[in-house]
Amino acid sequence: MIALPSLAQLGVTDPWQLIATTAAFLMLPGPGTMCLLTCTSQRGVRGGYAALFGLMLADAVLMLLAALGVAALLQANPRWFTGVQYLGAAYLCWLGLRLLLAKGEGGGVVLAFSNLADLRRGFMVTLLNPKAIVFYMAFFPLFIDPATHRGAPTFIAIGTIILVCTLIWGSLLVLAGNAAASRLKNNRKIAALSSKFAGLFLIGFGIKMSTN
Repeated sequence: MIALPSLAQLGVTDPWQLIATTAAFLMLPGPGTMCLLTCTSQRGVRGGYAALFGLMLADAVLMLLAALGVAALLQANPRWFTGVQYLGAAYLCWLGLRLLLAKGEGGGVVLAFSNLADLRRGFMVTLLNPKAIVFYMAFFPLFIDPATHRGAPTFIAIGTIILVCTLIWGSLLVLAGNAAASRLKNNRKIAALSSKFAGLFLIGFGIKMSTN
């Protein structure tokens, strides 16, 4: 049998932190959550999963664009890459601070849907989010060891972890049913507490990464 390299051998650092941080972002109410709930309420589980796969496809496209930019930076100057890691940690702290100081639910904007297919809805909701690629550009370097990374396999490993987390969380939203998920989404106290928790987590993680 062919032995597969471990995440450490691929230059992926702190995989459990990667999973926890991804989960924290996924749990925040946003346009993607609204899209899944809307498609599930209109066409059931099949509609919800169609939208979910659209979201994941768009995420893969954005991660590819971000990976190309980060890879070019790694090849050009490793010291610049270290600087980007610090900027990424600062970016996470800034996002966390915004969540802590935000008033209200901190949810995303509800997007108007056309008569396009559910998969295309999910794809466009994510692809047209201008913050997504900035997030991935800041996110990827935090979990890459510039001394041991292997290029494309390293980015594929990180992207796969993110997509698996997205699939699990999206499945929970779809299978929970639109009625229950909508009540949770519209509960101001729960939404506010989840945002505050995510904010504290991101600040703590950003500080941890900047001191490694």
